[in-house]
Amino acid sequence: MNPDVTRPLPLPDGRVVRGEQRQGDTWLWCDGQPLLHLRSGEDDSLQLLELAAADGAAALWNACYWCFAHRPQARRLTWRGLDEAAVQRCQDWLRPAAEAGVWQVERGVFWQLAQPWLAQPQAPYPEQLVMRDGKRHPLRRSKPRGELYRRFDARLGAWISLRSLDIDADLERFNRWQNTPRVLQFWQEGGSLEQHRTYLQGIAAAPHVHSLIGCFDDQPFAYFELYWAREDRIAPFYAVDDYDRGIHMLVGEQAHRGPHKVASWLAALTHYAFLDDPRTRKVVAEPRADNAKMIGYMQQLGYYREKDFDFPHKRAALMAIGRERFFDGGALC
Repeated sequence: MNPDVTRPLPLPDGRVVRGEQRQGDTWLWCDGQPLLHLRSGEDDSLQLLELAAADGAAALWNACYWCFAHRPQARRLTWRGLDEAAVQRCQDWLRPAAEAGVWQVERGVFWQLAQPWLAQPQAPYPEQLVMRDGKRHPLRRSKPRGELYRRFDARLGAWISLRSLDIDADLERFNRWQNTPRVLQFWQEGGSLEQHRTYLQGIAAAPHVHSLIGCFDDQPFAYFELYWAREDRIAPFYAVDDYDRGIHMLVGEQAHRGPHKVASWLAALTHYAFLDDPRTRKVVAEPRADNAKMIGYMQQLGYYREKDFDFPHKRAALMAIGRERFFDGGALC
């Protein structure tokens, strides 16, 4: 029987994991170097038959990533025959099962690991409450610059990444996007280059808002704002927590519209919001209440419509998703 060679699965650091399957057996390689040989059973159970890589813990992580990417419905993986030394180094995400010698990894736990998705992973910033503009909230760390998040979307077959906005490099692009009639209808931020420079400078100066550029295969296609909800205008409209994050979304390039693209970038943006600080329990958004298409896309990912409310400038829908719902919902692969 001819082997089934699966499609390559790139890693954020540039390496590529490849697999070959024959009946119930799978062999995995990373950049041509053998990782391991495993056998699949029922209910997503896996038996490690041979560990070929010197770094067993890294091989096990790669195998879990590969399995979750190729089994989008799997809620957990159950492993037998694991190398004890590798297990010891994976105990922040690998847990013993009730049966001796059996280990489990939950999909929702695996995707909460900051590495390798975050280019600049940092420990949670120590909590120090401050008063600013009449609001008491935790002091926020300085906003990171450069690339922040990168993941290969196996379903889309493309890289999705997030980087910080560079005003000089991105101003013309931002201006063009904001003056597109489709975007202008919902953002209502059309204007000149200088008006948009002033707008972006204001965002850069605001400690609670981070302006981001979304890229598919390193080509910019969208502008996002990620904000701390406690300090934002949304705070009075719901029971906000100190570490809730909010998102504003703008897809500027026509070629990157459509439900399959939204599913990819919305999952990535939400993923980054939760990974950036493990204390974040909820991500919210407030699209216009009549933006039925975006609201529908968000609901497909797992966001729920908590209520409608009135900002001074628009009637908005409060969309929200909790950490558990997001990571257990199968949005990532």
